[in-house]
Amino acid sequence: MTTFQFRGVYPAMCTPFDDDGSIDFETLRTDAQRLERAGVDGLVPCGSTGESATLTHDEHIEVVEAVIDAVDDVPVIAGSGSNNTREALSLSRRAADAGADALLLISPYYNKPEQQGIVDHFETIADEIDLPQIVYNVPSRTGSNIEPATVAELAEHPNIQGYKAASGDMGQISEIVERTRDTDLDVLSGDDGMTLPMLSVGGTGAISVAANIEPERTCAMVGAALAGDFERAREIHHRLGPLFRELFVETNPIPVKEAMGIRGYSSARMRSPLTRLSEEHRDDLQAILDALESETFDYEDDYAEIER
Repeated sequence: MTTFQFRGVYPAMCTPFDDDGSIDFETLRTDAQRLERAGVDGLVPCGSTGESATLTHDEHIEVVEAVIDAVDDVPVIAGSGSNNTREALSLSRRAADAGADALLLISPYYNKPEQQGIVDHFETIADEIDLPQIVYNVPSRTGSNIEPATVAELAEHPNIQGYKAASGDMGQISEIVERTRDTDLDVLSGDDGMTLPMLSVGGTGAISVAANIEPERTCAMVGAALAGDFERAREIHHRLGPLFRELFVETNPIPVKEAMGIRGYSSARMRSPLTRLSEEHRDDLQAILDALESETFDYEDDYAEIER
């Protein structure tokens, strides 16, 4: 068993595509290196933001391998979840063999298992794969919720070391932190707008969409909060607030891929059935990005580096 402390900022990476819909691996590698230089604490390829639902299993592993090969000194947390336990186990094995440092596992979607089924699903993978694993709760996508008591039970497994919270329910998230304080479970935000409130009740970081666009500011915000400087953290949080909101005006990752295109980091191309951002929202996004770029942000003396 490897013990891993999930602390800091982990961008949920986008998967760039060429004109023909194939993966643009050169841009993917360049983007991983850009984020590493910006000071993030790890990278998360093949999550929802990486359009994992439209990647084949082979593409999943090729993306994970490309990101691992591109970076020098940050851990890579591979999205390897599925609503099919056998499939999730197979993807997790392949990601582990590819050299992933940890796994991000979404709760089974569509088939809506009861809480015992959720426990069985995650424990099956944790029993078989000796890597640190993050349980991901996002009821808006899965159709079911992982209850606090279930999270507390899962936290007793030595390989289940993280929980990504995207329920939108701060009361539930706070209860999960309370219930798992005596375990090694780290609670991470999966919703940029709720990252700072989560840190205030004991969260340890974020798997962040916004960090693809503003990694330095996101790292400085999270670092300040973890250091107890909530005045500075609030200042950055409110400055990033318009971006946090705009990145979710349409289905993720539509807005963030548009932002990546505007910034010149990668193409905004999506795989069907997702489409490009509407013109109305694109104008708003452009204005927010322009305003952020026009400002001087000196993060050198901030809390951009998180001790893991």
